[in-house]
Amino acid sequence: MEENGEKRSLDFIRTIVEEDNESGKFGGRVATRFPPEPNGYLHIGHAKSICLNFGIAGEYGGTCNLRYDDTNPAKEDTEYVEAIERDVRWLGFDWDGLYHASDYFQALYDHAVTLIKAGKAYVDSLSADEIREHRGTLSEPGKNSPWRDRPAQENLDLFRRMKEGEFPEGAHVLRAKIDMASGNINMRDPVMYRIIQEPHYRTGDEWHIYPMYDYAHCVSDSIEKITHSLCTLEFEDHRPLYDWFLDELAVYHPQQIEFSRLNLNYAVMSKRRLLELVRDGYVNGWDDPRMPTISGLRRRGYTPESIRNFCTRIGVTKQESVIDISLLEHSVRDDLNKRALRVMAVLNPLKVTITNYPEGGSEELDAVNNPEDPSMGTRKVPFSGQLYIERDDFMENPPKKFFRLSPGVEVRLRYAYFLRCEGVVKDENGEITELLCTYDPATRGGDAPDGRKVKATIHWVSAPHAIKAEVRLYDRLFTVPEPGADGEDYKEHLNPDSLTVLKDRPVEPGLADAEPGVNYQFERLGYFTPDARDSKKGALVFNRTVTLKDSWAKEKNKP
Repeated sequence: MEENGEKRSLDFIRTIVEEDNESGKFGGRVATRFPPEPNGYLHIGHAKSICLNFGIAGEYGGTCNLRYDDTNPAKEDTEYVEAIERDVRWLGFDWDGLYHASDYFQALYDHAVTLIKAGKAYVDSLSADEIREHRGTLSEPGKNSPWRDRPAQENLDLFRRMKEGEFPEGAHVLRAKIDMASGNINMRDPVMYRIIQEPHYRTGDEWHIYPMYDYAHCVSDSIEKITHSLCTLEFEDHRPLYDWFLDELAVYHPQQIEFSRLNLNYAVMSKRRLLELVRDGYVNGWDDPRMPTISGLRRRGYTPESIRNFCTRIGVTKQESVIDISLLEHSVRDDLNKRALRVMAVLNPLKVTITNYPEGGSEELDAVNNPEDPSMGTRKVPFSGQLYIERDDFMENPPKKFFRLSPGVEVRLRYAYFLRCEGVVKDENGEITELLCTYDPATRGGDAPDGRKVKATIHWVSAPHAIKAEVRLYDRLFTVPEPGADGEDYKEHLNPDSLTVLKDRPVEPGLADAEPGVNYQFERLGYFTPDARDSKKGALVFNRTVTLKDSWAKEKNKP
């Protein structure tokens, strides 16, 4: 593929697609699909698959379907369906066709009947444990079920009665008849259908048997005339089964291609574990900003562009690896640096009184909205003789290389004046409660007419004009890179400091109308966004998306 007249580098999947197009394998068509199960919310791993499937379809003028693998009614819910569609659209994609495996239940049943009549499938009455025992091991072949040679007519009758709900769960399953001695365990007479006596969210009580993924997946791909069926690497050993079903049925045959899944450190990606975190109250729902779900990342302040760029950066390979979460954080920092509005907020306030400022006076100063984008313009910020600064920006007895405010030292107030500390007020416990300072009126805008320099610039908020907000500082959900990898319960590694809530913190008054979905940089502190659930006018709540790099913190942590 050429881009701006130059041949661009292709990953191995796009190389296959281009070769297929050149050979005319699928008549020059490209048709992909994204097939989520509606049994939970999508996470960052799904974002990689979404970007890949929809991206390839878009690049090659093809189509991409959204198809729900809704074959287990015991775990599925319309809440998940709505969340999936919301997440796909938020990421910037739309589907060419919206389908469900349940659309094909009758076709899947009819194809299963065809296999039974051909002697390629049978009803097995072994229990789940007995089937597992008969399957064998990686080093030992499996054993045939005593029901493997049931006559076709008996199988057809039992399968029909299974469909009509005559039997309890576990009484029978339908299995493909392949090879119990195969070196690939997936080919040892895999289960095609099981009985589930649960109403389906779309089909109600019409069906009492439901197809397994390996069977439903390939037939659904065939019905939709998919060309390249992109799956994660754990399905590589299932590809012979994918091919076997389609070959035995003599139907249209897509090509299954496997790629490595996205594994992220300091997180869990298993839907079972994510559901457990939600169900047992370790987090506040699927969209908790600490969760690796797309909805959680959105609520935290991640942008669709940052996630798409992250997926591009990590690439598409066949090599399993764990991606460092810092790369995801870098992607959102890089994106928000260009788009986020700069504002001032103080999270650990220390009061400052400017003793030589006109009593009761105030003024408005010009502040830049984003130095990376001059088109974003400026805003007015109120200034007065009563300010809040960060407590960390003052030290009474500073060590070497601390260049912020200290007694007798002058700093620059962002967009304002030079400020000098003249005195310290303490309470009865010796804690500093207020700084007494003077300012130089000639330094308005941040420069001294006499050319003198200061070594630090700090941010501030005018106390009389400040509005108060709740600020939620989110950190990584786990304390170790691979939770539970050492055999312990992964919940033992939950980070007790993954959420810190700061109440009534002063922020500049221009944030009074801040809306969810808008990103801000609290200068020198990090990137923040109003919480989509809890923030409202008069009761602002900001979520920290990601921190900024801090040179002083780096200095402090040096040995």
